[in-house]
Amino acid sequence: MRELTTLTYEEHGPLATVTLNRPGQGNRINIAMIQDLAAVCDHLEDASEARVVVFRGANGVFSEGIDFGDFDPGKLIDIHGFNKWEKIVVRLERLPKVTVALVDGPALGGGFQLALVMDQRLASPRATFHLPEVHLGFLPGMATFRLAKYVGLGHAKRILLCAPVLGPEEALRLGILDRVSEDLDQALAETIASFGPIHTVAVQLARRLLNESFCTQFEDALGNFLAAQHRSVTQTAFLDTLKRARETR
Repeated sequence: MRELTTLTYEEHGPLATVTLNRPGQGNRINIAMIQDLAAVCDHLEDASEARVVVFRGANGVFSEGIDFGDFDPGKLIDIHGFNKWEKIVVRLERLPKVTVALVDGPALGGGFQLALVMDQRLASPRATFHLPEVHLGFLPGMATFRLAKYVGLGHAKRILLCAPVLGPEEALRLGILDRVSEDLDQALAETIASFGPIHTVAVQLARRLLNESFCTQFEDALGNFLAAQHRSVTQTAFLDTLKRARETR
């Protein structure tokens, strides 16, 4: 993997850690970070043997959202950068790994959106969640698509249109977070243990079917399930399950 300028990447056996790391910049998301995330995705998809990927922020900040320094108000603003961001978020959402966000400090805008696409979200008591975009005259990305699935339409409207700063306990109550803990590393270890053996094909397929369940008719969902199940039961993990079951009869 090429040298990263806005992230640090570590991989130890089954665990990979991606740290947003722009000192003095609030770990804000710019084009360079999007390119770094694309390089990380290439590695995770093609070369990594990790089964769990953790995303966290450096220096007590998860991410303060978009870096407006990438925009020149004196020039015509297009949506190319926004499109590149949404594409990388989808890649992260569909990684063939289990993903976990560890949120310490603020998660604004794109930082909130990044945490939202992870399989589990853990936060410290210092975490905050905020989507200020509508108050700034633009839109909070595809959080407009994902957020209501977690919190319901009424809460999603309030969070997007009124832009409150959510503390960790409220985020936990709404379903944005899975756990709040002072000791994030311990919470991470317990969360990873709860995933069990992590059969990546089954994880990826189950996640996809869940994401599609909000916008797919039952008949289509059934067909998608049967195709996914056919793929699952031909994998080594399920064949090993059958073998163990026969041995214990």
